[in-house]
Amino acid sequence: MRLSIRHTTRYRFATPVAHGIQRLRLTPKETQGQKIIEWNQEFEGAHEQLTYDDQNFNHVTLVAVNEGVKEVKVTCSGVVDTQDHAGVIGQHAGHLPLWSFLSQTELTKPGPRIKALIAEVERSEEGMVETLHNLSNTIREQVVYGTGSTGVATTAEEAVVEGRGVCQDHAHIFIAAARSLDIPARYVSGYLMMNDRIEQEATHAWAEAYVQGLGWVGFDISNGISPDPRYVRVATGRDYHDAAPVTGISFGAVTEDLTVDLSVEQQTEEQQQQ
Repeated sequence: MRLSIRHTTRYRFATPVAHGIQRLRLTPKETQGQKIIEWNQEFEGAHEQLTYDDQNFNHVTLVAVNEGVKEVKVTCSGVVDTQDHAGVIGQHAGHLPLWSFLSQTELTKPGPRIKALIAEVERSEEGMVETLHNLSNTIREQVVYGTGSTGVATTAEEAVVEGRGVCQDHAHIFIAAARSLDIPARYVSGYLMMNDRIEQEATHAWAEAYVQGLGWVGFDISNGISPDPRYVRVATGRDYHDAAPVTGISFGAVTEDLTVDLSVEQQTEEQQQQ
């Protein structure tokens, strides 16, 4: 499947910026089942400083906010080819050893509610993949998808207590539970082509677990499936902080407004031939 993506992020500040740095993880990865045909980044009110691959092999761009601006606009666009590998990414790569994905973070540290959730998961005789799908289903049953109740600082345990959350929360809960079962797990941020619309208001998030014999396998807890060709992997990490699309700091200004415009659609054969 060939997907066309356009992602625009706008920051508006209450007062002019004296100095600011933004770390962008917005360039998709070349991985099994995913090939980048083209990818571009454009900046207004900021300029590129450098690019590098971090410890998770995420493509990172550092941009400096221009002094005195009150608005910054980052636009990413490109084309990605995807294939269906039933969510299997394969063997581990990156500078971090596999065991580093067994240790909990502040966002994934399990408490009593997550431990109780783990106890309810049915262990499948068909193997670890089916057990992990059972875990995904249990999370989705106990934490209903819904916006407005959680934020980027919400922990996995808090989301279970709340009983409501978004894809980021579902991923963190899955990671917390998998690690508690001695299964390496990581967070994934990326894009998802929706079947019912092109325009979206946010990127997507899911989780991956390391299964012996298969390597990393993806689980989209919010949708109850493993990623298919509609998914584009952008960044991975131990939790949201490692894979956040945009992070940064600014001095001399307070962010007044942040908006995201995102479109993901399948290209037609005619568009591919142009």
